[in-house]
Order: sequence, then C-alpha cells, then structure tokens
Amino acid sequence: MAEEKRLMKGNDAIGEAAIRAGCTAYFGYPITPQNELTAYMAKNMIDNKRTFIQAESEVAAINMVYGAAATGARAMTSSSSPGISLKQEGISYACGADLPLVVVNVMRSGPGLGGIVPSQADYFQSTRGGGHGDYYHFVLAPKSVQEAADLTYEAFDLADEWRMPAMVLADGLIGQMMEGVVLPEKRDLSKLPKKPWAVGHQGELKRPINHVTSINLVPQELEATVKARFERYAKIKASLQRFEELNIDKSDLVLVAYGTASRIALGALELAKADGINVGLLRPITLWPYPEKRVSELAQQGKRFLVVEMSMGQMVEDVRLAVNGRAQIDFYGRTGGMIPTEDEVYAEIRRILKK
Repeated sequence: MAEEKRLMKGNDAIGEAAIRAGCTAYFGYPITPQNELTAYMAKNMIDNKRTFIQAESEVAAINMVYGAAATGARAMTSSSSPGISLKQEGISYACGADLPLVVVNVMRSGPGLGGIVPSQADYFQSTRGGGHGDYYHFVLAPKSVQEAADLTYEAFDLADEWRMPAMVLADGLIGQMMEGVVLPEKRDLSKLPKKPWAVGHQGELKRPINHVTSINLVPQELEATVKARFERYAKIKASLQRFEELNIDKSDLVLVAYGTASRIALGALELAKADGINVGLLRPITLWPYPEKRVSELAQQGKRFLVVEMSMGQMVEDVRLAVNGRAQIDFYGRTGGMIPTEDEVYAEIRRILKK
C-alpha cells in the first residue's frame, strides 16, 4: 500500500527520510533553525534501535560521523550555518578519506552568528569546499518539504555510490515550514550496499584489515590520489547535473533560483504571465555539480538571465562562469534574513525588459 501524504515540518521530514534511507548513526549538536531535526533523531533513532549521540560540540559531531562512516555505517549529521563552519575541517577529512556520509545544513543568516532567520548565504562555503584542500562534495538543494525528504533519502545512495559526502542545503524556511509529504519506503538494512573498503576485519568478506585515513605524507602519492578523485568528479559533473525548468522555450529572460528563492521566482513568473509577459525559470537541484551545461546552452540560444537569491549574489558567480560572457546577467537578492517578495522580483523583471 502506498504511503499516505502527511503534514510534516521540514526538519522532521528530513529526519524521517534519513531513517527510512537506512541511517544507522546520527551525531549532532543543537542550533536554530534545525533543532527539530536533532530532536526528531534523538527520539526516533533510539526507537529504531540505532545510534544517536548529542555530541559535546559540532567539531566532535563531525568527527564521530567520520568514524562511523569509516566502519561502513550510513552516518549523518546536521546543523545550521555557524555549526557547519565548525564542521568544515571534518568534512575535508571525510573528502580526503573518500568517506560517504550525509550533512544537512538548514541555513540561517550571517556572517558570524547573524540571525536565526532563513538565508542562502552559505552557497560559496557549500559548493567550493569550505575546508582546506582540493575537493568537492554533492550539494542538493530542495525547494519544498517533499523534496527535502526525497533528496535526503537519495543523498545516502549518492554518497555510497560515489564514496564522498553529500550535503542537503536547505534554508531555514524549508526546515521550519509545514507541508504535505509522501515519505519514501523504509530500507531493509540487511540489503544496503556492502562496503569492502571499510575499516576492520569484516571476516565475512574474506579480506585483510583496512585502514581509512586522509593523511599521505608522500607528495607524489597524494597528488595521484587527488587527481584520481578529480577524475571521479569529472564523471559526476558529466552525468549528474540536475535542474528543473519551466516556460524556457517561450522566454527571452530566464530566472535562475534555487530553494525558497525559486518558489518566489515562480510566483513572479506567474505575475508576469498574467500581464502577458513570458519569463522562464531554471531551478538548479544540484548546486554541485552545478547545471552549467544547461545554462551554457541557454546562453548560446540568446537568453538573458536574472539570478534571484537570498544572499548578496553567490550563485550568480556560477551563472557567469557558465555563460562565459555570451549573455546579459542581472541579479536581485535580499540578505540578512530578508526574503524577497514576488512583487519585488516582478518589478525587476519589468525593469530589465523595460515593460
């Protein structure tokens, strides 16, 4: 029997989706606006006889995730912007050790402690590798509670398949809002992928003890390892650039937005449509790998772009890179926890098109 739709807060839906995906170990530390997620895992991981630890700090939490992932567990942590900053060293270690794990960032405003209201200003940190060294990891950007659950569920599979961390990047509005959601099916833990690379003996796999680490003191060996990792990144970029688009063929101007900003951009598109103005919408779902190929194609077709963000303009840099000077790019954003309105974005559309 198919699951019935239920009304859930975004943070709770993310937690339930992670449990259903087979998350067997969660380590976290409280911070607004993702506290409900930690609270949900505290109760429900234990109820499902899985591991939950509220660590003494964000630094401790990410290193616990590293350790659990190294044993082959499906491990996860979550936090919000300042807490994610504290986890960056551990995320770099996990990327350097090729460990699959899931990190959820329910973004708040900054920089610094900032405020507890929604923002999208962690884009650079998330998509550029916020820690030290040469690395990337998956970044998935949900637009709704339903997609927050779906992408969290999928994040565990992507992490395992490609042996790298996956981040679900949601802003505080998605974490706090309540919407109807149909939850994914519960995974059979006994049927999760085997991980012959994991630490320990694992006698049933008939192989010697493994050691998982990110350290390599031989420059030639480390360079070869990093280059091999970037060959894997190239395969991911070639096959996993994901996006949603609407009304593109009819429009000269394309709005580019993700997450909550994409919902606002859609509202502005509808306002324009009601006035007889055709505007398109391109919504990146993967922020890494970024859908640069599609943006480039649209630029070659002569499209213009209006990037809408809840920041001072971070994703706009990726649009500029993909466009490579072949099209006009405008930007409209609000920051500090201010959320743009449909009317504001529509006014910018009219300004650009001189309507």
